Amino acid sequence: MAGVKNAIATPILIVAEGGDWLVVSKPAHLLVHPTRPGGPVTLLDALRGLLAYEAANGGQVSLIHRLDRETSGLLLVAKTAAAARRFSLDMMRGQIGKEYLALVWGWPDWDARTVDAPLLRQGEKGASAIWLRRAIHPEGAPARTQFEVVRRCERTEGRYSLVRARPETGRLHQIRVHLASLGHPVVGDKIYGPDEGCYLRFIETGWTPELARVLWLDRHALHAWRLTFDADGTGGPRTVEAPWPEDLAGL
Repeated sequence: MAGVKNAIATPILIVAEGGDWLVVSKPAHLLVHPTRPGGPVTLLDALRGLLAYEAANGGQVSLIHRLDRETSGLLLVAKTAAAARRFSLDMMRGQIGKEYLALVWGWPDWDARTVDAPLLRQGEKGASAIWLRRAIHPEGAPARTQFEVVRRCERTEGRYSLVRARPETGRLHQIRVHLASLGHPVVGDKIYGPDEGCYLRFIETGWTPELARVLWLDRHALHAWRLTFDADGTGGPRTVEAPWPEDLAGL
């Protein structure tokens, strides 16, 4: 494994690599794609620097899926157009398995649970102070997630749990919305946590001691920890796991 750094605050960890692909572990707080011209350096910028030689010799850099800015963990990257097409088709067919670990508030009264609840942008069907916020709605896109409690924990400030999540679909904010719907939002979640006003205050003031007391973490505690995919197109699964990040381990 190797670390690379290209004008970003935290090194990107290369977890596994093949001839036409690689898997990287994205740190929290790093954008995957640019959101505006002249914006902060993104994961895609760093990968283009890392794979400049391959790109100059007919290759390319293609992210097969994405993660929210605050979510850490694994992303599959294609280094050629052929690999990008192959992995994109596998993703559409549901043949790339993704598993996440989340720290959630409270102790669920279940050990395993599946949420099958469609999602849409909340502002499409009602008032929403946050444009990005998603909501469960019968007219939304199908969304299904399997959950399993790994461990129930406790600290002075309250109870929380470690939960494994297996999304069967890939909707924006899917895991976070589904966990919140069960009454166990992700620790540190500014939008779907105890008060969506946390997000509005964060946008206005940045991270503050008041927000730290309410949220515990300066990002939502969601980590893409396992990825299973057909690395060479022969049908044989390859499974890669990401190290547990320091901030979540510290909690």
